[in-house]
Order: sequence, then C-alpha cells, then structure tokens
Amino acid sequence: MASSLRSFAGGLSEALQDLPRHRVALLCAAGLGVTAIASWMWWRRNRWELQQVGTVSQLLIYPIKSCRPVSVPEAECLELGLRHGELEDRHWLVVTEEGQMVTARQEPRLVLISVTGLGDSLSLEAPGMEKIVLPVSQPNTNKIMDCRVFGHDIQGRDCGDEVSKWLTSYFQSSKPYHLVHFEPGVMKPRLAKETEKQFRDKDVIAYPDASPVMLLSETSVEELNKHLEKPVTLGNFRPCIVVSGCQAFAEDGWEDVKVGTTVLKRVMSCGRCLLTTVDPDTGVMSRKEPLDTLRSFRMDPSQNKKSPLFGQYYGVERTGRMKVGDPVYIRVRQG
Repeated sequence: MASSLRSFAGGLSEALQDLPRHRVALLCAAGLGVTAIASWMWWRRNRWELQQVGTVSQLLIYPIKSCRPVSVPEAECLELGLRHGELEDRHWLVVTEEGQMVTARQEPRLVLISVTGLGDSLSLEAPGMEKIVLPVSQPNTNKIMDCRVFGHDIQGRDCGDEVSKWLTSYFQSSKPYHLVHFEPGVMKPRLAKETEKQFRDKDVIAYPDASPVMLLSETSVEELNKHLEKPVTLGNFRPCIVVSGCQAFAEDGWEDVKVGTTVLKRVMSCGRCLLTTVDPDTGVMSRKEPLDTLRSFRMDPSQNKKSPLFGQYYGVERTGRMKVGDPVYIRVRQG
C-alpha cells in the first residue's frame, strides 16, 4: 500500500512538472478559490451581528452592601463588578463581632446610609448621625476578619473602632457592628457558583449576593407599578446597570450583552427576597410589597425556585468601560 502511494505521488509530481507553468498556477488558484468559498459559506452560517436593544440610563454602585447607591456617569466593569474611582461595588460590608454579614434584611435602615467618595476617603452619612470620614485603604495593622456571606467564607479588613462605634450607635445595637473592606489582589474573592450553581468557574464576587453585575430595565419597573397600589422605584431592586428604551422584561432574553467596551454573559434571572420590601426612602420593611405582587406573575416553575424573578444576573465575559448613554447591544446570529 505504501509503495503504491509513493508511486502515485511520484507520477503526479512528474505530471505537474510536464504542465506549463501557467496551468500549475491556475490549478493552485482554483484550489484557493474553493477554500475561500467554503470559508465564506461557513462564516455566513456562523456569523453574529450586534443589535441595539436599549440605552444605559443609569450606572449605580453600592459601596457598602445594602447602603444607598451612588449614581455615576461612567464606570469600569471589572471581574468583581463596577468601579468608579475609589468606589467599588459592594466592597464594604457590615458584620457582627463574629464576622456574620449584616444586610438590610437584618437592619433595614442600612438602606439610608449614604456613601460619598472623597479621593482616598469615604464619607458616611445617616439620619440622626454626624458624618464620618474613613480612609479607603486601611492600615495593614488593622486586623483581617474572617467573614461569612450566605454561609461562605471571605475575608475583610476591619475599618477601625471609630466607624464601628458609629454603626453600633446608629443601629442602637447591644452588640458591636464592624465595617470591613475587601481588598482585591490581597484577599480571595468568592466563587459566584458557590451561591448559584449556574455561574461559571470564572465568575467571582466580593460581597454581592451572587453576581458581579445585575441589570434591570426601567420599563420592567414601570410594568410592575401598573399592578401596585403604591409605586416602587429602582431602589427596591438595587441594579447596577439600568436600561431604557426597551419593552418590559425584554432583558429576560438578553444572553450576550455588549455595553461600551464591556461584554457580559447572562447567567440567570435574579430571584427576589424580602429585601425588595424595604422602602429605600424610610428604611421600613413591609415584608409584603412588591414581593407579593411579583409572585403573582413573575414565577417560573421551570427554574424550580420559590422566588419571583426580576432583573438579570450577568458574569463578566470581557472587562471594559461603560457610560450613561451607551447603547446596549445583544449578539444575534445571522444567516
């Protein structure tokens, strides 16, 4: 068999040598043409195009988990979520002396704490409290606390006694509260899939519930308000990226999203909890609305969840930058 192949190859070589040079060139060109046509046909079958589905109307960062958002004109989207200057989304956390997280589920008045970035410092304000300023970067002498977020371990550097006393006084707690800061590059982030198994190995978070980015459209909130006696706001749902110019709940089907130079990968819908019933203006938890109404028309039995779905969780496929006014694109297969 091998000798036959060698004989055939040798004959073919001799035949080609006998052909005029221009015929050999024609044969080569024909071969390249066939390859090009095949490649073009493959590309036609598999190409993707970008389709605009909305516009970024707000970018919101929540420096302290459960605190008031900071609206920013532009942001970096990093693996751990949005960042604007010294403000990083959910990189600060209120914890107990034992390191257990404290959110607005336990202390609803957390939603009334405002955070302002002051270069290398943060300013915290709350009703009935004097303003307090603390450095973004804490001294290495401050202890690193072992914290628990939804039953999973993560570290945080204690932000000091002064802010601890401020928080404890604000919540009128009989036991001390602490503020801790997650330090990227120093501390190990949580894996998002530890909370929600649908996330990928590459999806990491600091103190958010489950996702580095949550997206919600204004029209979805408007549609929900048609079912409510008392309207709610985006503040009840705490998204990072707010989109306008689309139909209500259109974001349910946005799988691959491009915003600015950032590419996001949809992982799952956001299941809603009691935190949505905390009034962002008063810090009072009703434990009813809008959660009860959401349960009436935003349940998905196929996901085997007991929580209504509202807003979308994304992983960061490609880090980049985005700004208010950016078009929001999805990838659409063509051909």
